[in-house]
This record gives sequence, structure tokens and C-alpha cells, in this order.
Amino acid sequence: MAYPKSEYKRRILELAGDDDVFESLTRSRDQLLQTFERIGTRWDVSYASGKWTARQIVAHLADGEIAVGFRLRQSLAEEHHQIQPFDQDAWAPRYARLDPSIARRAFEALRNWNLAVVETLTAEDYARPAFHPERGPEPIGELLRMLLGHDRNHLVQLELIAG
Repeated sequence: MAYPKSEYKRRILELAGDDDVFESLTRSRDQLLQTFERIGTRWDVSYASGKWTARQIVAHLADGEIAVGFRLRQSLAEEHHQIQPFDQDAWAPRYARLDPSIARRAFEALRNWNLAVVETLTAEDYARPAFHPERGPEPIGELLRMLLGHDRNHLVQLELIAG
């Protein structure tokens, strides 16, 4: 069966590659935090016309940590968990009014907390099945690779803004 979001999934997983998930998520956290610092006062600058600003991206990354953290924990707790999708565009309208320093701190704290859980995972946990109704089967290992690819996608955008 073809899933409507399969092209997105392919692209994001390609960005993640086969790198070690825990080490790579730790490194991408550090790269994002360093890039946030380099943005300085350019929080309302976009990387391209009609695209999100740095303020919106950092808020989205913080929300992403909430969503992935919940998905991770539910997938560990339930047999064959069905992941709850969310519409990022429905969450995004408030992003332009949020304080990026709070979003940055939330991202860092949530990523650290999620990494603490990831560090405890076994090979069996990584293979634990879950299902995303828009993207198909998504075991925990793939869920985490999606997070890594997502980081790398937004890091490129933030680097363009940071200069």
C-alpha cells in the first residue's frame, strides 16, 4: 500500500542515513543549539520567501520533541502502537508570537530528556513495531531516524538564516 506521506518519509530518512542514532541526535542537538546562538537577533528572518522564520522553526523543533517523545514512550509501552499524527501547519500559527529563547530552552530540555530514554533502548526496542497511519510501519528505530533527518533538514534552513 502506498502512503500519502511516503515521499516525505523517504527524503527525511535519506537525510538521516545509517548513522548511529543516539550519537547523531546528540550531535544534531549541539549543532542546533550552536546555530540558535549564531542567529542572534535574526529570529524573524526566513531562509526563503514564504518559508518559516527562525522563530517559527525553533518553536516547531520544540513541539517536535514533545510529539516524538510521546510517540517513543507510547511505542515502548504499548504493543503495536498506532502513532497519532499531527498537522504541523495547524500548530504553527502561534509560532510567530512565541519567545524563541523559551522555545530554545524547551527544545534543549526535551531533547535531553528524550536522549535519556533513547540511551536505555535495546536492539529489541529499536525494532519494536509501531504504525503511523500516514507513513505506514514505523518501528522505534525508524521513528528516531525520522527525528534525526528532521533535525538535519531544519539545521540547513537555520544555517542559511545564521549566515
